[in-house]
Amino acid sequence: MEKITQYANPLSRVLISVIFIMFGLNKIFNYSATSAWMEAMGAPSFLLPFVILLEVVGGVAIVVGWQTRWIALTLAGFCILSALIFHSNFTDQNEMANFMKNVAIAGGFLLLFVNGPGAWSLDERKTSSNNRKFS
Repeated sequence: MEKITQYANPLSRVLISVIFIMFGLNKIFNYSATSAWMEAMGAPSFLLPFVILLEVVGGVAIVVGWQTRWIALTLAGFCILSALIFHSNFTDQNEMANFMKNVAIAGGFLLLFVNGPGAWSLDERKTSSNNRKFS
């Protein structure tokens, strides 16, 4: 089982983060349309640079396993908040699916917050090198 988790941990970090990296980059390339959509949904567009930063930098940080627990907790909150703001039209089946997707992703990030990044992460590397110093 140890061998499987060694590979599952970094793979799960990539799989849960790639959507944020892709959508963050998409927001950069479609900045004005995204900004207008945010305003139409009642969210101030001045937040867009922060959203992009969180999605791209946060996503990459989770992939490499840097500050994993805190960034995962932040992204979990972001998922719930964005579900409530942008996907709360439950009469629309697609919006309900997007709402549930965000909730599920938040659950995955909460698991990362609780369990940490696992193998092949900068956090784990730092912990291992700190343990060697005190051995």
